[in-house]
Amino acid sequence: MQLVSYRRGDGADSPRVGIADGDQIVDLVDAAGSRPGGYPVPGSMLELLRLGDEGLDLARKCLDRARDTGGFSAPASEVRLLAPLPRPNSMRDFMLVEEHVRNSFGSVPAEWYRLPIHWKGNPDTVIGPEDEVPWPHYTDKLDFELEVAAVLGKRAFQVTPEQALDCIVGYTIFNDWSARDIQFREMEVQLGPALGKDFATTLGPTLTTADSIDISTARMSARVNGETWSEGTLGAMVFSFAEVISTLSVDQPLQPGDVFGGGTIGRGCGLEMDRWIAPGDVVELEVTGIGVLRNTVGQKRPAPGYGIDLVHTTA
Repeated sequence: MQLVSYRRGDGADSPRVGIADGDQIVDLVDAAGSRPGGYPVPGSMLELLRLGDEGLDLARKCLDRARDTGGFSAPASEVRLLAPLPRPNSMRDFMLVEEHVRNSFGSVPAEWYRLPIHWKGNPDTVIGPEDEVPWPHYTDKLDFELEVAAVLGKRAFQVTPEQALDCIVGYTIFNDWSARDIQFREMEVQLGPALGKDFATTLGPTLTTADSIDISTARMSARVNGETWSEGTLGAMVFSFAEVISTLSVDQPLQPGDVFGGGTIGRGCGLEMDRWIAPGDVVELEVTGIGVLRNTVGQKRPAPGYGIDLVHTTA
């Protein structure tokens, strides 16, 4: 099952939650009617995920009802898909694929094999399919990253890897746009990345439930202006999604709507190939079973004339 967030018609209404069914989008609220006991039908993806298994059961029943009646849906061509979670509860992005680490840094630090290394993203700068990607004024090297993310559908606190696996509701494509030049500058201070990442992350186009995809074998590719730059699979990771979720849960509660990027696949970004995107480029990330996540790169923004000058520095 593929869950989506979307807007109807001209996109002026509030985000809605639905299910992608071929070339149709089934509306959850319309198909559900009213829930027993008078409880409201969840109107957002985050509300749906917070219901846990009950939420998934509700979505499946709505899909069955729409198929049986032929109603409660609209052509996908007539709606605007958003990021499945327009504002996630939280975002963490891991580096779990060895080839990407080696290609990016020349060698693999010993601690990478021992620690689930990650950074925390900015839930307020999530953008969706077909959205324009902002090009920050302080970078000349904007980059994409071809990743898959696991999304929690249950609270996870002090869970085993087996229990953590049951907490994963599904998977989506994860593209943490990266300002490479300033990313490496800030990491010289052994903090970050922050300015190099926090301006934009794209999620989508669907949240495919865990029972509908084998994420370890799903084919992944990245195209720029129609040319394939990257191909592969997530393959072997130093730690599994279940292992990193279990490890984090020992000392911090994790919540439905938390997003965990698995890290870029080998040769899954321009940095690894010394190939760089430009303003106006169309970047498409595709994962079999999830869909195509397409974005157009915007023009470089002018310097704002206030704040710290991030471009011109003095000794």
